[in-house]
Amino acid sequence: MCGIVGILGAKPVAEDLVDALRRLEYRGYDSAGVATVENGHLERRRAEGKLRNLSERLMREPLAGKAGIGHTRWATHGAPSERNAHPHMSENVCVVHNGIIENFRELREELTRAGAVFASDTDTEVVAHLISYEMRKGAEPVEATRNALGRLRGAFALAIIFAGHDNLMIGAREGSPLAVGHGDQQMFLGSDAIALAPFTDKVTYLEEGDWVVLHRESFEIRDRQGRKVERPMLTSQASGFLVDKGNHRHFMLKEIHEQAEVISHTLTNYMDMAAGTVRFPDLGVDLATVPRITISACGTAYYAGLVAKYWLERYARIPVEIDVASELRYREAPMPEGGLAVFVSQSGETADTLATLRYCKAAGQRIVSVVNVRNSTIARESHVVLPTLAGPEIGVASTKAFTCQLSALACLALAVARARGQLSEERERELVRALVEVPRHLTSLLRDERRYEELAHWFSKAKDVLYLGRGLSYPIALEGALKLKEISYIHAEGYAAGEMKHGPIALIDEKVPVVVVAPNDDLFEKTVSNMQEVAARGGQIVLVSDADRDSIGCEVAAHIRMPALHPFVTPLVYALPMQLIAYHTAVLMGTDVDQPRNLAKSVTVE
Repeated sequence: MCGIVGILGAKPVAEDLVDALRRLEYRGYDSAGVATVENGHLERRRAEGKLRNLSERLMREPLAGKAGIGHTRWATHGAPSERNAHPHMSENVCVVHNGIIENFRELREELTRAGAVFASDTDTEVVAHLISYEMRKGAEPVEATRNALGRLRGAFALAIIFAGHDNLMIGAREGSPLAVGHGDQQMFLGSDAIALAPFTDKVTYLEEGDWVVLHRESFEIRDRQGRKVERPMLTSQASGFLVDKGNHRHFMLKEIHEQAEVISHTLTNYMDMAAGTVRFPDLGVDLATVPRITISACGTAYYAGLVAKYWLERYARIPVEIDVASELRYREAPMPEGGLAVFVSQSGETADTLATLRYCKAAGQRIVSVVNVRNSTIARESHVVLPTLAGPEIGVASTKAFTCQLSALACLALAVARARGQLSEERERELVRALVEVPRHLTSLLRDERRYEELAHWFSKAKDVLYLGRGLSYPIALEGALKLKEISYIHAEGYAAGEMKHGPIALIDEKVPVVVVAPNDDLFEKTVSNMQEVAARGGQIVLVSDADRDSIGCEVAAHIRMPALHPFVTPLVYALPMQLIAYHTAVLMGTDVDQPRNLAKSVTVE
């Protein structure tokens, strides 16, 4: 989602604001801007498009203020344009904002009647005018902001500066993350600790409803009732996350190549590899008697959860309910007494997932989160956190975060299976050994990417691509289709292979590539039968399988030969060719691989 940075500094802050925003580019954005307090006045520079456009603007029209805020915007209200870019201003207030003000229309109408003149189409601008309105009635900035916050509905993070006050900044958080950074006679605000890493490693995360008043030498946090509260100061690890592309063309490719290493880190966190056993934290419930596990997530994380459903039901013999987070809570799903609810999120800030977590928590479920950011909101509101050790993932399209989620969830499945008496010691060692071998297989597959470059020439000419799979391969087919449409903008759909004859087969012709994810497992013959139906109708098949091509019984246009694997770990390894097909197709088509259009890394509004 959008990125926020604020600095009360000892020197002009505009350059540091832009550098900090550059560290938030991975979130996705369409415009950017900064504002500072100079000689008692508010000065602002904004630009549509990439941060380099803002940097060029600042070179022509520099800012000298030592107090300032900056923002990268991903459009929600109002089209991407300079007039809709943040920061937004009234006569004496300047605001940057992540999230959505749900009641902005009624506020805008009220403020317009009171004389406010709006210069943008955004919901954010009402915040600046609302605070100004309170100040015109005689309130000082802090009181005016408190009064205005009480009238806002929605999810938001705010950073606010004021004309005539170069030693004051106010931040507020309701649903969207915001952190305070502590420096030497300097203070900072950021929507992400990564943005603050060059300035400080001392960070305080605001909790729901908190707002903070910053001065260079002090800060004060209050809750939504206005009571002064203390929040812990943490030492952030983000300073170690200064990342670049290395020798790779894109962050996405770098992160694809990092998977063997980060999967190893994640597995080591949950397994005793020498003993061949899972070493899992206490989840605070008796796994032998848990009546049901509920899993919820969004996007790629949902597909990781879907794989976990197959694993848990097959190996642990426990009922599993799974749904996308944006649906689960709104259908008011009944929760069993003593149930376990698992939430999967890379950022730990996904708005729909967080809302569903709170629904399940209120229903008495034990909350477990699988997240890549340990200090995230989802992590903090969970009973137990299962961290994935993927490191920062900069590419918007998830790769290493997905396979690390699968790694943690695989270990969870084994822990539950063992607790329920469904896993013998010998069987546990067999499955752990299969997981340990995953990084080696990934490294081997990454030695030669030419086959994917060749496929890209064909895929780049397609208007539609289908992905098919059965069992554990079905979620990987769904993920393959998502990756392709995310970064190449080619329409793609994933289907359970057995569903082809129930409708989707009508789409097949000689121009449609069909990727078939078909490890040589107990469902292989069924998948081959579906593949033959596709071939009979002219479909151009790309077979991803460890089976011999000659054993298929029909012509295939291409065969991505996979290593022989234990069926348990095929999702972890078969995810790789899905990523590489999408990546090389997108590169050939010239799209913005790391920051695809209309997408954001962390979706912090519903």
